[in-house]
Amino acid sequence: MGLFAKLKKIIKNKEIEESEISQKYDEGLKETRKNFVNELNVLGLRFSKIDEEYFEELENILIMADIGVNTVMNFMERLRKRVKEEKITNPQELNEVIIDELFIIYVDNESLTDKINIQEESLTVVLMVGVNGVGKTTTIAKLANKYHQEGKKVMMIAGDTFRAGAVEQLKIWAERTDSLFYGKENSDAASVVFDGLKKAQEEKVDIVFIDTAGRLQNKVNLMQELEKINKVIGSIVPNAPHETLLVIDASTGQNGIMQAEAFKEITNITGIVLTKLDGTAKGGIVLAIKECVNIPVKFVGLGESMNDLMPFDIEEYIYGLFKDMM
Repeated sequence: MGLFAKLKKIIKNKEIEESEISQKYDEGLKETRKNFVNELNVLGLRFSKIDEEYFEELENILIMADIGVNTVMNFMERLRKRVKEEKITNPQELNEVIIDELFIIYVDNESLTDKINIQEESLTVVLMVGVNGVGKTTTIAKLANKYHQEGKKVMMIAGDTFRAGAVEQLKIWAERTDSLFYGKENSDAASVVFDGLKKAQEEKVDIVFIDTAGRLQNKVNLMQELEKINKVIGSIVPNAPHETLLVIDASTGQNGIMQAEAFKEITNITGIVLTKLDGTAKGGIVLAIKECVNIPVKFVGLGESMNDLMPFDIEEYIYGLFKDMM
Protein backbone atom coordinates (compact mmCIF):
# COMPACT_ATOMS: atom_id res chain seq x y z
CA MET A 1 0.00 0.00 0.00
CA GLY A 2 1.39 3.44 -0.99
CA LEU A 3 1.70 6.16 1.62
CA PHE A 4 -1.18 8.20 0.19
CA ALA A 5 -3.57 5.24 0.37
CA LYS A 6 -2.24 4.38 3.83
CA LEU A 7 -2.81 7.94 5.06
CA LYS A 8 -6.33 7.94 3.64
CA LYS A 9 -6.99 4.78 5.65
CA ILE A 10 -5.45 6.43 8.74
CA ILE A 11 -7.68 9.49 8.24
CA LYS A 12 -10.77 7.30 7.93
CA ASN A 13 -9.86 5.60 11.21
CA LYS A 14 -9.05 8.94 12.84
CA GLU A 15 -12.46 10.31 11.93
CA ILE A 16 -13.91 7.54 14.09
CA GLU A 17 -11.45 7.91 16.96
CA GLU A 18 -8.68 10.48 16.81
CA SER A 19 -5.88 9.79 19.27
CA GLU A 20 -4.42 12.43 21.55
CA ILE A 21 -1.15 12.32 19.55
CA SER A 22 -3.02 12.90 16.27
CA GLN A 23 -4.88 15.83 17.80
CA LYS A 24 -1.58 17.37 18.96
CA TYR A 25 -0.05 17.06 15.49
CA ASP A 26 -3.25 18.34 13.87
CA GLU A 27 -3.36 21.39 16.15
CA GLY A 28 0.41 21.94 16.21
CA LEU A 29 0.78 21.99 12.42
CA LYS A 30 -2.25 24.21 11.85
CA GLU A 31 -0.19 27.29 10.97
CA THR A 32 1.99 25.43 8.46
CA ARG A 33 -1.01 23.61 6.99
CA LYS A 34 -3.01 26.82 6.64
CA ASN A 35 -0.33 28.43 4.50
CA PHE A 36 1.30 25.49 2.76
CA VAL A 37 -1.67 23.27 1.90
CA ASN A 38 -3.96 26.16 1.00
CA GLU A 39 -1.39 27.37 -1.51
CA LEU A 40 -0.97 23.87 -2.94
CA ASN A 41 -4.76 23.55 -3.31
CA VAL A 42 -4.99 26.96 -5.01
CA LEU A 43 -2.11 25.99 -7.30
CA GLY A 44 -3.96 22.82 -8.32
CA LEU A 45 -7.06 24.85 -9.15
CA ARG A 46 -5.20 27.54 -11.08
CA PHE A 47 -3.43 25.15 -13.42
CA SER A 48 -5.20 22.71 -15.71
CA LYS A 49 -1.95 21.07 -16.80
CA ILE A 50 1.51 20.45 -15.38
CA ASP A 51 4.03 22.67 -17.11
CA GLU A 52 7.23 24.55 -16.23
CA GLU A 53 5.29 27.50 -14.79
CA TYR A 54 3.45 25.08 -12.47
CA PHE A 55 6.75 23.57 -11.31
CA GLU A 56 8.23 27.02 -10.61
CA GLU A 57 5.27 28.05 -8.48
CA LEU A 58 5.32 24.73 -6.61
CA GLU A 59 9.04 25.23 -5.96
CA ASN A 60 8.36 28.66 -4.41
CA ILE A 61 5.60 27.27 -2.17
CA LEU A 62 7.94 24.55 -0.86
CA ILE A 63 10.77 27.02 -0.22
CA MET A 64 8.39 29.36 1.66
CA ALA A 65 7.41 26.41 3.91
CA ASP A 66 11.10 26.32 4.90
CA ILE A 67 11.74 22.89 3.48
CA GLY A 68 15.12 24.26 2.40
CA VAL A 69 16.48 25.15 -1.04
CA ASN A 70 18.67 22.03 -1.49
CA THR A 71 15.88 19.74 -0.30
CA VAL A 72 13.42 21.44 -2.65
CA MET A 73 15.81 21.15 -5.63
CA ASN A 74 16.27 17.41 -5.00
CA PHE A 75 12.54 17.02 -4.50
CA MET A 76 11.67 18.87 -7.73
CA GLU A 77 14.08 16.71 -9.71
CA ARG A 78 12.42 13.54 -8.40
CA LEU A 79 8.96 14.99 -9.03
CA ARG A 80 9.73 15.93 -12.64
CA LYS A 81 11.07 12.42 -13.21
CA ARG A 82 7.92 10.77 -11.84
CA VAL A 83 5.63 13.09 -13.80
CA LYS A 84 7.45 12.12 -16.99
CA GLU A 85 7.63 8.38 -16.23
CA GLU A 86 4.05 8.07 -15.00
CA LYS A 87 2.68 10.49 -17.63
CA ILE A 88 0.87 12.62 -15.01
CA THR A 89 -0.87 15.63 -16.56
CA ASN A 90 -3.45 16.69 -13.95
CA PRO A 91 -2.14 18.84 -11.03
CA GLN A 92 -4.79 17.34 -8.72
CA GLU A 93 -3.40 13.83 -9.38
CA LEU A 94 0.08 15.11 -8.53
CA ASN A 95 -0.87 15.73 -4.87
CA GLU A 96 -0.53 12.01 -4.17
CA VAL A 97 2.99 11.97 -5.65
CA ILE A 98 3.99 15.13 -3.72
CA ILE A 99 3.02 13.49 -0.41
CA ASP A 100 4.77 10.23 -1.32
CA GLU A 101 7.99 11.99 -2.32
CA LEU A 102 8.13 14.18 0.81
CA PHE A 103 7.75 11.03 2.91
CA ILE A 104 10.50 9.29 0.92
CA ILE A 105 12.84 12.29 1.43
CA TYR A 106 12.54 11.88 5.20
CA VAL A 107 12.69 8.09 5.43
CA ASP A 108 15.17 7.58 2.55
CA ASN A 109 15.20 3.76 3.02
CA GLU A 110 16.78 4.18 6.45
CA SER A 111 15.76 2.64 9.73
CA LEU A 112 15.18 5.88 11.62
CA THR A 113 14.15 5.77 15.22
CA ASP A 114 12.48 8.44 17.30
CA LYS A 115 13.13 6.37 20.41
CA ILE A 116 15.52 7.35 23.19
CA ASN A 117 18.21 4.71 23.70
CA ILE A 118 17.05 3.76 27.21
CA GLN A 119 19.28 1.37 29.17
CA GLU A 120 16.89 -0.95 30.96
CA GLU A 121 19.42 -2.40 33.41
CA SER A 122 21.59 0.65 34.13
CA LEU A 123 21.80 4.44 34.17
CA THR A 124 20.76 6.21 30.93
CA VAL A 125 22.67 9.44 30.24
CA VAL A 126 21.20 12.05 27.88
CA LEU A 127 23.33 15.08 27.01
CA MET A 128 21.33 18.13 25.91
CA VAL A 129 22.95 20.71 23.61
CA GLY A 130 21.76 23.80 21.75
CA VAL A 131 22.18 27.56 21.66
CA ASN A 132 20.72 29.71 24.42
CA GLY A 133 17.11 30.75 23.95
CA VAL A 134 15.84 27.71 22.02
CA GLY A 135 13.99 26.22 24.99
CA LYS A 136 16.65 23.73 26.11
CA THR A 137 15.90 23.99 29.84
CA THR A 138 12.14 23.64 29.42
CA THR A 139 12.73 20.74 27.02
CA ILE A 140 14.76 18.98 29.73
CA ALA A 141 11.87 19.62 32.12
CA LYS A 142 9.31 18.20 29.66
CA LEU A 143 11.44 15.10 29.03
CA ALA A 144 11.99 14.66 32.77
CA ASN A 145 8.23 14.94 33.31
CA LYS A 146 7.55 12.37 30.57
CA TYR A 147 9.91 9.77 32.04
CA HIS A 148 8.83 10.50 35.62
CA GLN A 149 5.24 9.77 34.55
CA GLU A 150 6.50 6.48 33.08
CA GLY A 151 7.85 5.53 36.50
CA LYS A 152 11.51 6.37 35.96
CA LYS A 153 13.70 7.97 38.62
CA VAL A 154 15.01 11.11 36.92
CA MET A 155 17.87 13.50 37.65
CA MET A 156 18.98 16.80 36.10
CA ILE A 157 22.60 17.98 36.10
CA ALA A 158 23.33 21.67 35.46
CA GLY A 159 26.31 21.69 33.12
CA ASP A 160 25.64 25.27 32.01
CA THR A 161 27.51 26.67 34.99
CA PHE A 162 28.42 30.24 34.04
CA ARG A 163 25.24 31.65 32.43
CA ALA A 164 23.46 33.83 34.96
CA GLY A 165 20.50 32.03 36.51
CA ALA A 166 20.92 28.82 34.47
CA VAL A 167 21.65 26.56 37.46
CA GLU A 168 18.82 27.99 39.56
CA GLN A 169 16.38 27.75 36.64
CA LEU A 170 17.13 24.05 36.15
CA LYS A 171 16.85 23.45 39.90
CA ILE A 172 13.33 24.94 39.91
CA TRP A 173 12.33 22.67 37.01
CA ALA A 174 13.75 19.66 38.85
CA GLU A 175 11.55 20.46 41.86
CA ARG A 176 8.47 20.91 39.66
CA THR A 177 9.00 17.56 37.94
CA ASP A 178 9.95 15.58 41.07
CA SER A 179 13.46 15.07 39.69
CA LEU A 180 16.72 14.93 41.60
CA PHE A 181 19.15 17.76 40.91
CA TYR A 182 22.86 18.46 40.97
CA GLY A 183 24.56 21.74 40.08
CA LYS A 184 27.12 24.35 41.16
CA GLU A 185 27.38 27.85 39.79
CA ASN A 186 30.65 29.20 38.34
CA SER A 187 32.31 25.78 38.42
CA ASP A 188 34.05 23.66 35.78
CA ALA A 189 31.22 21.98 33.84
CA ALA A 190 33.01 18.61 33.52
CA SER A 191 33.63 18.52 37.30
CA VAL A 192 29.95 19.23 37.97
CA VAL A 193 28.96 16.43 35.56
CA PHE A 194 31.43 14.05 37.26
CA ASP A 195 30.02 14.72 40.75
CA GLY A 196 26.43 14.69 39.46
CA LEU A 197 26.80 11.29 37.81
CA LYS A 198 28.41 9.84 40.94
CA LYS A 199 25.39 11.07 42.92
CA ALA A 200 23.04 9.60 40.28
CA GLN A 201 24.67 6.20 40.69
CA GLU A 202 24.44 6.39 44.48
CA GLU A 203 20.76 7.33 44.25
CA LYS A 204 20.09 4.54 41.72
CA VAL A 205 18.68 6.98 39.17
CA ASP A 206 17.24 5.57 35.91
CA ILE A 207 17.81 8.52 33.56
CA VAL A 208 19.96 11.66 33.76
CA PHE A 209 19.55 14.80 31.64
CA ILE A 210 22.66 16.98 31.46
CA ASP A 211 22.24 20.64 30.49
CA THR A 212 25.19 22.27 28.70
CA ALA A 213 26.29 25.77 27.69
CA GLY A 214 24.96 27.10 24.41
CA ARG A 215 27.72 29.49 23.39
CA LEU A 216 28.21 28.85 19.68
CA GLN A 217 30.10 32.11 19.16
CA ASN A 218 33.37 30.38 20.01
CA LYS A 219 33.03 26.89 18.60
CA VAL A 220 36.54 25.82 19.64
CA ASN A 221 35.87 26.50 23.35
CA LEU A 222 32.48 24.78 23.21
CA MET A 223 33.96 21.79 21.39
CA GLN A 224 36.69 21.44 24.03
CA GLU A 225 34.13 21.71 26.84
CA LEU A 226 31.84 19.09 25.26
CA GLU A 227 34.79 16.76 24.58
CA LYS A 228 35.79 17.04 28.23
CA ILE A 229 32.21 16.41 29.40
CA ASN A 230 31.89 13.40 27.07
CA LYS A 231 35.17 11.97 28.39
CA VAL A 232 34.01 12.37 31.99
CA ILE A 233 30.61 10.76 31.23
CA GLY A 234 32.31 7.79 29.52
CA SER A 235 34.70 7.28 32.44
CA ILE A 236 31.80 6.87 34.89
CA VAL A 237 29.15 5.26 32.67
CA PRO A 238 30.65 3.08 29.92
CA ASN A 239 29.33 3.77 26.38
CA ALA A 240 27.58 6.95 27.59
CA PRO A 241 26.18 9.43 26.73
CA HIS A 242 23.53 7.18 25.24
CA GLU A 243 21.93 10.16 23.49
CA THR A 244 23.10 13.65 22.59
CA LEU A 245 19.99 15.64 21.72
CA LEU A 246 20.21 18.98 19.92
CA VAL A 247 17.39 21.39 20.74
CA ILE A 248 16.34 23.72 17.90
CA ASP A 249 13.63 26.38 17.82
CA ALA A 250 11.54 25.49 14.73
CA SER A 251 10.47 29.11 14.25
CA THR A 252 14.07 30.15 13.44
CA GLY A 253 13.81 28.27 10.14
CA GLN A 254 17.04 28.12 8.16
CA ASN A 255 18.98 29.50 11.14
CA GLY A 256 18.03 26.30 12.97
CA ILE A 257 19.57 24.25 10.17
CA MET A 258 22.78 26.28 10.46
CA GLN A 259 22.84 25.51 14.20
CA ALA A 260 22.39 21.79 13.46
CA GLU A 261 25.28 21.85 10.99
CA ALA A 262 27.50 23.73 13.49
CA PHE A 263 26.78 21.37 16.39
CA LYS A 264 27.25 18.33 14.17
CA GLU A 265 30.81 19.57 13.56
CA ILE A 266 31.65 19.79 17.25
CA THR A 267 29.98 16.75 18.82
CA ASN A 268 28.13 13.53 17.96
CA ILE A 269 24.43 14.44 17.74
CA THR A 270 22.10 11.43 17.87
CA GLY A 271 18.77 13.22 17.61
CA ILE A 272 17.01 16.57 17.34
CA VAL A 273 14.27 18.10 19.45
CA LEU A 274 12.29 20.73 17.53
CA THR A 275 10.60 23.17 19.89
CA LYS A 276 7.80 25.64 19.03
CA LEU A 277 6.69 23.76 15.91
CA ASP A 278 3.13 24.83 16.75
CA GLY A 279 4.04 28.52 16.64
CA THR A 280 5.44 28.64 13.12
CA ALA A 281 4.09 28.46 9.58
CA LYS A 282 7.41 26.91 8.55
CA GLY A 283 6.91 23.32 9.71
CA GLY A 284 8.74 22.10 6.61
CA ILE A 285 11.95 22.54 8.61
CA VAL A 286 11.47 18.90 9.77
CA LEU A 287 12.19 17.70 6.23
CA ALA A 288 14.99 20.23 5.66
CA ILE A 289 16.89 19.23 8.81
CA LYS A 290 16.77 15.54 7.92
CA GLU A 291 17.97 16.24 4.36
CA CYS A 292 20.72 18.68 5.39
CA VAL A 293 22.26 17.00 8.45
CA ASN A 294 20.85 13.45 8.27
CA ILE A 295 19.95 13.36 11.96
CA PRO A 296 16.51 12.07 13.00
CA VAL A 297 14.03 14.35 14.76
CA LYS A 298 13.18 12.53 18.00
CA PHE A 299 10.75 14.96 19.67
CA VAL A 300 8.66 17.94 18.55
CA GLY A 301 7.17 20.70 20.68
CA LEU A 302 3.48 21.09 19.76
CA GLY A 303 2.40 23.40 22.57
CA GLU A 304 3.50 25.01 25.81
CA SER A 305 2.20 22.56 28.41
CA MET A 306 4.37 19.87 30.01
CA ASN A 307 2.68 17.14 27.96
CA ASP A 308 3.04 18.89 24.59
CA LEU A 309 6.50 17.54 23.78
CA MET A 310 5.66 14.57 21.56
CA PRO A 311 7.80 11.73 20.17
CA PHE A 312 8.26 12.48 16.47
CA ASP A 313 6.18 10.33 14.13
CA ILE A 314 6.69 10.88 10.39
CA GLU A 315 3.24 9.52 9.47
CA GLU A 316 1.50 11.73 12.04
CA TYR A 317 3.56 14.68 10.76
CA ILE A 318 2.66 14.06 7.10
CA TYR A 319 -0.98 13.50 8.12
CA GLY A 320 -1.01 16.73 10.15
CA LEU A 321 0.48 18.58 7.21
CA PHE A 322 -1.67 17.22 4.39
CA LYS A 323 -4.97 16.05 5.85
CA ASP A 324 -6.88 18.91 4.17
CA MET A 325 -5.71 17.66 0.75
CA MET A 326 -7.15 14.18 1.14
